[in-house]
Amino acid sequence: MLYNLLFPLSDHWSVLNLFKYITFRSIGATLTALLLSFLIGPWLIRSLQRLQSIGQPIRSDGPQRHILEKTGTPTMGGTLILLAMVVPTLLWANLTNPFIWMVLTTTLSFGAIGFWDDYRKVARKNSKGISARTRFLLQSAIALLMAYWLKSMDHGNTFGSLAIPFFKTLSFDLGWFFYPFTILVIVGTSNAVNLTDGLDGLAIGPTMLTAATFLVIAYVTGHLVFANYLGIPYVSGAGELAIFCGAMVGAALGFLWFNTYPAQVFMGDVGSLALGAALGTIGLITRHEIVLAIVGGIFVMETLSVIVQVASFKLIGKRVFRMAPIHHHFELKGWAEPKIIVRFWIISIILALIGISTLKIR
Repeated sequence: MLYNLLFPLSDHWSVLNLFKYITFRSIGATLTALLLSFLIGPWLIRSLQRLQSIGQPIRSDGPQRHILEKTGTPTMGGTLILLAMVVPTLLWANLTNPFIWMVLTTTLSFGAIGFWDDYRKVARKNSKGISARTRFLLQSAIALLMAYWLKSMDHGNTFGSLAIPFFKTLSFDLGWFFYPFTILVIVGTSNAVNLTDGLDGLAIGPTMLTAATFLVIAYVTGHLVFANYLGIPYVSGAGELAIFCGAMVGAALGFLWFNTYPAQVFMGDVGSLALGAALGTIGLITRHEIVLAIVGGIFVMETLSVIVQVASFKLIGKRVFRMAPIHHHFELKGWAEPKIIVRFWIISIILALIGISTLKIR
């Protein structure tokens, strides 16, 4: 909005020429998101505490420590993240860019699914929300819409092939498989972040690092000179997503202030599903889906631990981990919660550096 209103006036006031630069607007979006989080956060937490008599219902089959320590903590704090992401994006981004609206649509749609799920849990005072089948069908429908949206605006055949990192020209044409592949990326990332959200600050840390990494990736992907120099796919207009990524970084950092151990508020599905879907959509638009899996390796690890645990129990009747997702395994091994969280963050930092390095190693 500020770009669309103020940049046309730069001929009269040269200072407004700053709004031309994605870097300036990305920083503006980051700081605005952080400020909004600090301003709205305390009021929102008090409101959630007042509306939720028992806070987030705690799973009875989870670690028993959670029942003792986390009962009464309000959930649905992801609404703060959504506000702190959406408002700065609308303020600082070029609103004529279709990729901005695509990511906002996906984020808010998945956030609505998560809100419904959280509301049912709180209203019923039960840890079970909407059914897994209903959630998956709704998520898949939105992801299919995004796939169709991407293909409908793809006049240069930009989308529909999978770029392989570390190689300048190697890619695979997905053909019709692009549609199920889009479901895999968006829905898979959304649910992976949701599975990771089991300890205070555990999910929001890797999310912030992944968003920061894709801020850089989106910028260079949308810059013709940089994309050609680095040998990565060029996507016209993708650079504008750096503003959204900046807003996500600021919103995540602001939320972490309240979500760090011991948490004052939980993210809930309204936050985790929306954040994962946003990252998946950005990965698709920038054509860095494999890099997304690398940088978001913590999310991949958490998801694989659940798959392995279920498969092992059904096939041979034995569990590989003491409890899945894997962060619960380390809890039951006696690791303190802050130790698990910080060590997972350290792994995320390493993975983010590897993801950035893929831009140059080609």
